[in-house]
Amino acid sequence: MSDLLVVEDLTITFPTTRGPVDVVKDVSFTVGSDETVGIVGESGSGKSMTSLAIMGLLPRGAVTRGSIRLDGTELLGRADKDMRRIRGDRVSMVFQDPLSSLNPYYTVGLQIEEVYRAHRGRSRKAARKVAIEALEQVGLPDPERRVDYFPHQFSGGQRQRVMIAMALVCSPALLIADEPTTALDVTVQAQILRLLADLRRRSGTGMVFITHDLAVISSIATRVLVMRRGEQVEYGTAEQVFAEPRDAYTRMLLESVPRIDDSPIDPIDEVMS
Repeated sequence: MSDLLVVEDLTITFPTTRGPVDVVKDVSFTVGSDETVGIVGESGSGKSMTSLAIMGLLPRGAVTRGSIRLDGTELLGRADKDMRRIRGDRVSMVFQDPLSSLNPYYTVGLQIEEVYRAHRGRSRKAARKVAIEALEQVGLPDPERRVDYFPHQFSGGQRQRVMIAMALVCSPALLIADEPTTALDVTVQAQILRLLADLRRRSGTGMVFITHDLAVISSIATRVLVMRRGEQVEYGTAEQVFAEPRDAYTRMLLESVPRIDDSPIDPIDEVMS
């Protein structure tokens, strides 16, 4: 299995009134061409900033150091026009809230078609056919009719399927899923996880899956990166991290998962202080 994505010593710095602040510090990991790497940590740990750096979508003013290579191509420091060609084609992202990510004024079909036409230059008729096929691939019923629906006409789980269809319509080499199941109920969450795992296996797409939910990570990831306060505290195979965590913070995360025996849970910040 070859390395599809290589992140080395990634540091992201923001200017503030009190001086520069590192929100991500010296993070390194790799993603194979046919595997899922999970990035886990509490809110503010730097997970999403890491994914935005890969996509070239960091806020204005951010300063980056290190290296992000996709199939050997350096992404850090590339011009916006170059990243626009890469985003949606070689690397795509599924965001946490599909309702705010989809444009409410356009049908989902038109939004999927726009991505496909931007990178493949095909006619609107050909793009519509591909959009219908993409919706069918992610399991939406009656895609020929629902391709003309607006985002508000779908449930939360269905909107997330639309986002996945849009992300995969150009068959990217790498898919980044940033907490894609957080706003969904447990049953729909399981359906989306099965869908992502199945699509990844069929397409051979590498995936970075970002979440704060260790149960989700254990069911989908082959390797796990644990982050805290912008720093990488543990990295290894899912089996190693869950069976024999080396870092105290990882152990606290695992112990904070609710158990059916009603054992008391110590707050992480209190234990780590």
